[in-house]
Amino acid sequence: MSYVAPLKDMLFVMNELAGLSDVNALPGCEDATPETVEAVLEENAKFCSEVVAPLNWEGDKSPSFWHDGQVTTTKGFKEAFKSFGEAGWQGVQHPAEFGGQGLPKLVATPCIEMVNAANVSFALCPMLTDGAIEALMTAGSDEQKATYLTNLISGKWTGTMNLTEPQAGSDLAMVRSRAVPQDDGSFKVFGTKIYITYGEHDMAENIIHLVLARTPTAPEGIKGISLFVVPKFLVNEDGSLGERNDVHCVSIEHKLGIKASPTAVLQFGDHGGAIGTLVGEENRGLEYMFVMMNAARFAVGLQGIGVADRAYQKAVSYAKDRVQSRDLAGSAGPVAIIHQPDVRRMLMTMRSQIEASRALSYVTAAAHDAALYHTDEATRKANNLFYEFMVPIVKGWSTELSIDVASTGVQIHGGMGFIEETGAAQYYRDARILTIYEGTTAIQANDLIGRKTARDGGANAKAIIAQVRHSAGELAGSDSADLAAIRVRLNDAAQALEDVVSYIAANAKSDIKGVFSGSVLYLKLAGIVFGGWQMARAALIAEKKLQAGEGDASFYQAKIGTARFFADHFLAQASAYRAAIVEGSAGVMALTEDQF
Repeated sequence: MSYVAPLKDMLFVMNELAGLSDVNALPGCEDATPETVEAVLEENAKFCSEVVAPLNWEGDKSPSFWHDGQVTTTKGFKEAFKSFGEAGWQGVQHPAEFGGQGLPKLVATPCIEMVNAANVSFALCPMLTDGAIEALMTAGSDEQKATYLTNLISGKWTGTMNLTEPQAGSDLAMVRSRAVPQDDGSFKVFGTKIYITYGEHDMAENIIHLVLARTPTAPEGIKGISLFVVPKFLVNEDGSLGERNDVHCVSIEHKLGIKASPTAVLQFGDHGGAIGTLVGEENRGLEYMFVMMNAARFAVGLQGIGVADRAYQKAVSYAKDRVQSRDLAGSAGPVAIIHQPDVRRMLMTMRSQIEASRALSYVTAAAHDAALYHTDEATRKANNLFYEFMVPIVKGWSTELSIDVASTGVQIHGGMGFIEETGAAQYYRDARILTIYEGTTAIQANDLIGRKTARDGGANAKAIIAQVRHSAGELAGSDSADLAAIRVRLNDAAQALEDVVSYIAANAKSDIKGVFSGSVLYLKLAGIVFGGWQMARAALIAEKKLQAGEGDASFYQAKIGTARFFADHFLAQASAYRAAIVEGSAGVMALTEDQF
């Protein structure tokens, strides 16, 4: 089946929860009118459905392949990416001065979700290019910006992020790639980088590698890492492409999923040194790279939502078509399996998590726009704190649930789901990497505990929880039994989360292993509570629309029903998470190494 973008839900979330009109009122966001945004989303949905989605299954069957240093992508990818760039989709959120559309992050967010839902292997190329653009915008020199940004934003060139090395993994303090200064101010880079997404391919004229390396005088550890731009082809002063640089792909990985996306092993400097230029100042590379990583982490969260939605759409279609067994309430003959209660439970489990994570990510994107463009300094600061707190949750929670949702999709298909020809298994395999790259769930959770919660004694976390309580209070004015039930669940969940925040703040220094043993559970709890918060807000808005007789009654009724399900089946889990985090650390560290 083809991908159908959930535009109605996307626009509801943007307008009613994320506050598109408020974003549109910010300086620099004047072009993001409701009419323009709807037109942009409709065009993007059409492109993703008609051009990108049909390549998804083909890419799984006929992946990219390496031969003699060259990578050939799946048939159709090169042409699709050329069309992607020419249509301006790479530049949606990037500055108009370099050829972008200059639209807010809130507008780019559903576009990113859609391309990932259509074809996550394809979407990885523009995602990494976005990160390279962000890093150069933040720390690049005027010359670097002039040399690279226009071609990256147009899709003529693509970008990569080169962190991991064979001996380093996620521990970037162990990076050993070298950058040797030259008399002309450039550097020669030497080393091996692994797991480089789209590190080599045939879809663009040039590939711009952003590479972490150490200069000869650099101190040990993470304080001695610098960032360099190392293009595949050197760029002449007039902007034309020069000679081939000394960076070569020696192999690509054979993977469980996202098979069409080439994951390269790159060798720098085997033939005299790969020529690069320093980005920003020496020894501040990790700081700059985190700009790129933060953008990528948010985008990976959207990948999770996109893959989950694609799996959900396929499961719904199958459940409506697959006729098997009689209705439990009695029927003359067999019915489609969507009539069976447990299939309904599984579909609602999928649907409610997708809607909750989508809403949370879009609200987070709007906070980023306010942090960037708002005229009031205090408002900018508050929104930046909110955004920074939510990024590891958007990344970690959305990707964790994508695996569960895709797995549930396989379950709904029954035995047919385990057979590759049905296509359900591809979403499960593709989703499995999302909790690993750009920082595992534990890395996101450790960031959430250490830098985002313990550092300020839980002050920011509790300020956000206060917003949750305020929304719960607004539900009290409704006569709806559904909203009353949601309010009780939301208040209880908020209390459980606040208890955990207090526990972390009180014990992070005295019992660090005990606190961090519950880090991933804390991240999941935060995702459930904050996702449930957005679902509760959506339910209240939907009820008001119904009472006013506005819009699509069926859509708003479904909003309330889905929010009620999320409250009863996910917010209800909050007390169990609290117990496991606050009281469960002893069991985590109970065994010695030899006992495993």
